[in-house]
Amino acid sequence: MHPELAADLGQLPELLEETRQRALAFLETLDERPVLAPAGPSAVIEPAVAPLAEEGGGVRAALAEFEQRWEPRLSASAGPRYFGFVTGGATPAALAGDWLTSAVDQNSNSSLDPAGQQLERETVGWLRELFGLSEAHRGTFVSGATMSNTVGLAIAREWLGERLGVDVAEDGVGALGRVRVLSGSAHSSVAKALSVLGLGRTALRTVPALPGREAVDVAALERALAEAEGPCVVVANAGTVNTVDFDDLRAIAELRERYGFWLHVDAAFGAFAALSPEHAALVAGLDLADSVCVDLHKWLNVPYDSAVQFTRRPDLQARVFQNAAAYLGPLSEHPDLVHLTPENSHRLRALAAWFTLRAYGRSGHREIVERCIAGARTLGAEVARIDGLELLAPVRLNVVCFSLTADPTPERLAALAAELADDAFLTPTRYAGRPALRAAFSNWRTTEADVRRTAEALARAVRKLTA
Repeated sequence: MHPELAADLGQLPELLEETRQRALAFLETLDERPVLAPAGPSAVIEPAVAPLAEEGGGVRAALAEFEQRWEPRLSASAGPRYFGFVTGGATPAALAGDWLTSAVDQNSNSSLDPAGQQLERETVGWLRELFGLSEAHRGTFVSGATMSNTVGLAIAREWLGERLGVDVAEDGVGALGRVRVLSGSAHSSVAKALSVLGLGRTALRTVPALPGREAVDVAALERALAEAEGPCVVVANAGTVNTVDFDDLRAIAELRERYGFWLHVDAAFGAFAALSPEHAALVAGLDLADSVCVDLHKWLNVPYDSAVQFTRRPDLQARVFQNAAAYLGPLSEHPDLVHLTPENSHRLRALAAWFTLRAYGRSGHREIVERCIAGARTLGAEVARIDGLELLAPVRLNVVCFSLTADPTPERLAALAAELADDAFLTPTRYAGRPALRAAFSNWRTTEADVRRTAEALARAVRKLTA
């Protein structure tokens, strides 16, 4: 054994303790460190690339260099005022589960070594119950919402072949001919998935939304379905990125009875509305979908990367992703996970989710969801009171979408966001053709004090920008 490896193995308890202290020091400073660090022009300057050393020096040398060169450049994305994108944190239980995931280092895809995939199936069952899905849905863990949408649409692609009497998995996507994918406000990952799957970005057809909304106009969708030649895929939204708008899933499912399309629902974070009695009606009909995307490193607050994909047709899923090799498990009525996603191997992602669900149960995660919703409402009310800002949409769930009342150019909004960087991180968007900013609440640490601090910083930044 290499001497540095041998030395580190002999000192492993001490080295893990030093790493634990380093991790705790980072977490304990989340509230004080700039949310987006480092601020200013240096943020765009990459550090010089260091050459790979012939002799590394072991764990302590790596820890020291990380602390000096890289940790100061990391954002406080795990903290309570990182409102960019839709970013959760890691609950204490999820963090413990993720550490153990690396320690036990399981590849959970095969029944030849079954404990990992058995744990994953238990966790999927808990999530299915959490989101109000029936046992007709089977689920698998994937890396994120983009992969979840890709897997769901891959199953839809196979369903199109089934309807047309061709085998896409065997003969290729060319056997399908022209494909239509209809959606009102599809996330950008849907077009990316269509590109990966060989269906092409131009297969996606945007259907008009309701006036002043991002939710699809169901009447317009019916007209598009009536005009389509052959079976289609409909991508419905349960929580759009800009305003968390929800399509009428029940009404869309009723159209399926007449037009026979595949219904995929992108519920990346909107599915968590099911946890709040006040908002559960927003996802009524989710169980009627043929496939569902839910992202877990958002509102479940487990570490990156983690998402789940559900479908009513695991048989078609296995037809797409089956992998024939003697050392892999059999392709049966309940196929091993290796036959259900693009990955032949993946870490035991389910363990972090298992830990947080087991530790806090339904009520603990309901409290996180409802506290985030309350925080978004409060910030939305504060934005409406700040002279120089205006809300662009109602706060339906956990996102506040707003802009400057005067001269809302991308440059001015970027300057406003940069002024906030020490206190909060918001990301730019465009809503109804207008440049805007959005604040997404999904971190378990966020409190009323964080909302007040963000609102005060926002008011100061607007005054400075408009002075």
